[in-house]
Amino acid sequence: MDSQLPQNYEDELRWLNRLSVFLDNRFRIPGTNIRFGADFLIGLIPYAGDVISFGLSGFLVFMMARKGASGMVLVKMIGNVWLDGMVGTIPILGDIFDLSYRANIRNLNLLKEHYGKGEHQGSAWWILILIVLVLFLLIGLSVYVIWRILAYSMNLVIGT
Repeated sequence: MDSQLPQNYEDELRWLNRLSVFLDNRFRIPGTNIRFGADFLIGLIPYAGDVISFGLSGFLVFMMARKGASGMVLVKMIGNVWLDGMVGTIPILGDIFDLSYRANIRNLNLLKEHYGKGEHQGSAWWILILIVLVLFLLIGLSVYVIWRILAYSMNLVIGT
C-alpha cells in the first residue's frame, strides 16, 4: 500500500487491494511479464463471463463508494468499468484488451489518489442510485434481448 496514506485508510483499503489484485493481476504467464487475474479468466466464458466480470467490477466500485469515494472519483471508476465491459464483449480483442487495461486496479489507484490528496469530497449516494438503476436497466435489457433471440430461434426450429 502507499506510505502516503494514513494507517486507518491502509487498513480499510487492504481487502479492496487484495480483491483488485486477484481480479486483475494475480497470475503471470511463465517466462513473460504478462500478468492477468481472475477477471480475464472469467471473461473467457462467452457472454456469461462478461456479465459476471462486469458485476464483480461493479461490486468493487460500490464497495469503494462505501469507503468514501466522491462523486467525481465514482464517475471515473464507472467509466473504467464501462470501457472494460464494452470492449470486453468483442471476441478475442476484448480478451486482449482485458490483459492490459485492468479496470479494478485503476479504480483502486483512483481511490488511493482520492484519499492521498483529499480532493473531490462530497456525497456520492445519488450516483450510486443512478448506477444501480442503470445496471438493472442493462440487465433487464439483456434478459429481454436473450429472450427474444431464444423465442425467434424456437420459432425457426418448430416452424420447420
